[in-house]
Amino acid sequence: MTAMPDSTTNRMPKSLIFILVLVCVQAIGTFFGGWAVIDENQSKLDHGQDPLMPMAAAWFLALFCCGLAALQITCVALARGRRPWVRVALIVCLSIAALGMVFAALGSLTAGAANLPAFLFAFADLAALRTVSGETGRRYFSARAGVLTP
Repeated sequence: MTAMPDSTTNRMPKSLIFILVLVCVQAIGTFFGGWAVIDENQSKLDHGQDPLMPMAAAWFLALFCCGLAALQITCVALARGRRPWVRVALIVCLSIAALGMVFAALGSLTAGAANLPAFLFAFADLAALRTVSGETGRRYFSARAGVLTP
């Protein structure tokens, strides 16, 4: 007689599903944001203005953003497999995103025009980071998918 899998151990918590959706949205924004820097630099050069940064730095930033977006999408795709390295990679990606959003929120505040979406994303990133690095993330990613309980 074989034991049936417990449906509670095989299901992903709803909070992790929300976090994975958030990571997907951030991956898309990161990818397009990296290429937007190159486009803006090229546009400024075409119009005889000073670029935002040297073109080599803009390409480095764009490639870094594309690599980060690829890592985020890979983590989302492999999250169902409950691999512990996916949790670590999600923590790193969410830390980078949270730090960027906190800087964006503080920068908008110092400029005198508070950016509400930056505050909301910063809060969501910090909450997601706490969930993934906390007990929920540890419990979900430490168990193997399809583990049978007696």
